[in-house]
Amino acid sequence: MDPTYVELRNGGYYVAGSRISLDSLVYLYRDGASPETIQDEFPALRLEQIYGALAYYLAHQAEIDANIREGEAEIESHVPSLAESNPDLYARLQRTRHELKR
Repeated sequence: MDPTYVELRNGGYYVAGSRISLDSLVYLYRDGASPETIQDEFPALRLEQIYGALAYYLAHQAEIDANIREGEAEIESHVPSLAESNPDLYARLQRTRHELKR
């Protein structure tokens, strides 16, 4: 039997049978988290599901990474920059950044 660990839904990849996106696991994995640590973050997933989803990611890395980049770009296009949404806070952060560089 060859279980399916990842499914494509609504333009994104998800751990099969769950509402957990593959992106969520990939971000943790890229940050160096082990499958056991990932399971601590997502206790609803079995370790087998996590290993299977990560194996799927590694086998389809270019495709999944492209999908993640597209999703990030879409979010980025809908979220105003801090300079636009909160110019006062942005100015304070810029001043602090400049002072820290001295």
